[in-house]
Order: sequence, then C-alpha cells, then structure tokens
Amino acid sequence: QVQLVESGGGLVQTGGSLRLSCEASGRAFSNYDMGWFRRPAGKEREFVGRITKSGGFTLYANSVKGRFTVSRDNAKNTAFLQMNSLKPEDTAVYYCAIKVSGGSYYSTSNYNYWGQGTQVTVSS
Repeated sequence: QVQLVESGGGLVQTGGSLRLSCEASGRAFSNYDMGWFRRPAGKEREFVGRITKSGGFTLYANSVKGRFTVSRDNAKNTAFLQMNSLKPEDTAVYYCAIKVSGGSYYSTSNYNYWGQGTQVTVSS
C-alpha cells in the first residue's frame, strides 16, 4: 500500500503561483511514475502532468504546458507541482497519483494510488 498526502493548495489571484506537494509513505516511492490530475467543479478528473520514477521525463496537458512544472525528490518521498501564471480556469481540486502498471498516462484508470486532493482556487 501507498499513502499519498497533498498539501499547498489555497486561494490565489490570477497570475499568481502556488506549489503543491505530494508526500508518499508505504512502498518505495522511487519505483513509480507519478501523475497530477485535477477536477474542476462539476467536471471529470483531468490529466495535468506526470513524471517518470527517475524524474528524467515529464509530460503535460496542453492547457498547463509552459506554466506548470512537475518535479520530485525521491530522497524525501515527495513530488511537487509548481503552478505559475495561474488562471481562473485552473480552479480545481488537485490530486497526485502513483502509476504502478502500464497503460496511458492520461487515463485515471491506470493509476493505482491517489491522494485525498487539495483545493486550488484562482480568483479573477
């Protein structure tokens, strides 16, 4: 089992920045790719970005590319989502997740462990 706990969400003005953290406990964090997703109110959960287990490769949704950065510190069992130039449409609950098995990085069904989520609200 893996437990994931997100933190760092909050209220920020348009153009501002936030840094989300995702702390893992349980199984060896460094063995797994990680993803970030978000769920805007009334909508489905959507892919934001992912990072490979070594941290060497990242992938982003077009809507956040150039503004968001995924990173990880395996020594601290923690992943991060740096969000810059935030827009009101970035308002959502943000989740981190661990991907144990294969399949598309974009699909929530391919992630095995999830955090509880942290709310990010961007005011206009």
